[in-house]
Amino acid sequence: MASMIFTDCSSSTTARLLPLARNPLLRGKDGVVLFRRLVTLTPPNFTSYRRTLTLGSSSPSPLTHVTASLATEASATAKIIDGKSIAKQIRDEISVEVSRMKDAIGVVPGLAVIIVGDRKDSATYVRNKRKACESVGINSFEVRLPEDSTEQDVVKFISEFNDDSSVHGILVQLPLPSHMNEEKILDAVRIEKDVDGFHPLNIGCLAMRGREPMFVPCTPKGCIELLHRSDISIKGKKAVVIGRSNIVGMPAALLLQNENATVSIVHSRTPNAEELTRQADIVIAAVGVPNMVKGNWIKPGAVVIDVGINPVEDAKSSRGYRLVGDVCYEEVVKVASAITPVPGGVGPMTIAMLLTNTLISAKRAHNFE
Repeated sequence: MASMIFTDCSSSTTARLLPLARNPLLRGKDGVVLFRRLVTLTPPNFTSYRRTLTLGSSSPSPLTHVTASLATEASATAKIIDGKSIAKQIRDEISVEVSRMKDAIGVVPGLAVIIVGDRKDSATYVRNKRKACESVGINSFEVRLPEDSTEQDVVKFISEFNDDSSVHGILVQLPLPSHMNEEKILDAVRIEKDVDGFHPLNIGCLAMRGREPMFVPCTPKGCIELLHRSDISIKGKKAVVIGRSNIVGMPAALLLQNENATVSIVHSRTPNAEELTRQADIVIAAVGVPNMVKGNWIKPGAVVIDVGINPVEDAKSSRGYRLVGDVCYEEVVKVASAITPVPGGVGPMTIAMLLTNTLISAKRAHNFE
């Protein structure tokens, strides 16, 4: 998406106010103003503000009052959608259900994770998933394979977990080494245990009206759950998804459509990406380009879900880098009505949805309501 990549955003964006329209005031015969006039001030790319000005007969000029109001005008700030807090609520709910299931039928949900190679980011994700399982009482199983393992090595463990009744969900940590056929390996996971939601039959059912997938991919499912739990309506809204990956963009668009939104997908070949995005009431950014979505891409009052987690150099950080999203937060937070932070937004929800899918799988396998 080279044509859409921008440099790091500036946090010093300045709002400029448009001049007021010249509308005559309603006055009596003696020149006294008979009503309060409502003046709308609209800074470009920022949420409109409404200021009521009382114009009395003793005022030599309404312009004096207008000028004073302009001087005190402040910029808006979006509501922060706290994914970390919402994910904690969901984990608490899961913990209750896991305990209830264990007490009622003696079954504990189990999640198996297979990781190939020694990528640090993948190892971190797997560690976080293991801790999350422990926090809600789900059993976790883990297989670590060296980088030079074969596809057959991976499929062998998948087959074993497919046949293990104590395992209700199987997750193959992506990305896999370049010499492996990702599609072939993911297809080996039995659909009843495909808690990542990547099996083509699950995606196919998600795409078809009237069909229900056994599992929905965790990250896009988390995005929709954030909207629901933040009381943000989706029905009838215009939505734009930036990015069309099989993991996030495409299933997110399908989920929004299933929620009766009107959906557009913006990608590297979209010629008018900014213009399309600026029309949206809901924006989900999942393209993997740091700070790509600027404040002037967003319609004032839109809701923005930032899926991106991108490391950028930062000499002030002890790690030498910091994490930013696909959205230029410092700009967009002044325009949107609600926004997810990075980190602490979508990331915790992805793991919460993985645990949810694992619980659903265990309940389905044992006909437990």
